[in-house]
Amino acid sequence: MGTGRLAAGAIALALVLVACGDGGDSGSAGDGKQKIRVAALPLTDAAALYIARDRGLFVKEGLDVTIQPVQQSIQALPALSKGQVDVIASANYVTFLQAEEKGTLDLRILSEGVRTAPHMMDVLVPKDSPIKTPADLKGRTVAVNILNNIQSLTLDAILDQQGAGHPTYRQIAFPQMGPALQKGQVDAVHAVEPFDSAIQGELKARVLLDGGSAPVQSLPISGYVTTRAFAEKHAKAAAAFKRAIEAASKLAAQDPSLVRAELPKYTKVTADQAKTINLPAYPAATDAARLRRLTELMRKQGLLKKPIDPATLLVK
Repeated sequence: MGTGRLAAGAIALALVLVACGDGGDSGSAGDGKQKIRVAALPLTDAAALYIARDRGLFVKEGLDVTIQPVQQSIQALPALSKGQVDVIASANYVTFLQAEEKGTLDLRILSEGVRTAPHMMDVLVPKDSPIKTPADLKGRTVAVNILNNIQSLTLDAILDQQGAGHPTYRQIAFPQMGPALQKGQVDAVHAVEPFDSAIQGELKARVLLDGGSAPVQSLPISGYVTTRAFAEKHAKAAAAFKRAIEAASKLAAQDPSLVRAELPKYTKVTADQAKTINLPAYPAATDAARLRRLTELMRKQGLLKKPIDPATLLVK
């Protein structure tokens, strides 16, 4: 993202927070509940957040959680570092691990969000595209939500295993990927659900490659992140939030219909569309060893310059 777009996103988020009356420090609400402000993407990744809200799991933990939708988790990074939001849900790990390495964010991971699962993200091409195999992507333009991030990381790993060359990536936000593909602005899009199914349905786009296939199966790709300052200052609230999310993730894993019921509430998918969307995996606990797979892959592809032990970043 260019600095202008990043600044615009941060300003827009800050204005919305102020308009909602949530621009100040976290604290206790009038009813004694701890207030937590969460920025979240309209993706399947954030389903546990909404399940926790609607099932009363936050209230049970003594929390008053306010959710602020954003299009890209990177938009909320400046607000997180400045304390304008307390948690980012469905946060793309790559962005935040890079910010930790660079010293622009003192990162803490509250809970895993999702792991890859079959067809929870796909590389899509127009139905009449000359691109027939993954090898045909070499030198072509592929849209990703954020450059040098989880989508290019996982796709490059898949292509490397298949001995195929890499495409050129172009940054396009998920909601604009369908129009970009339709207008021929890119050769392919790497879309996650619910945008994946929507693009297939509206454009009859063809699935070229399953973005959750080998060697990135069950790879942690997003989570619920905060800062060390928040985790230490509000340790009880952070632990309570973690418990609520992990309880909601366990419900999501046991009964996917709960996720499908939530999606129309915070995304633009209809109830009928939600029935067929391919869901990611919702882990009920955070696994440092699995997160280490991600950091090692980032190191291999040059997205991290030095080793990071994810275990040191986890909120207990």
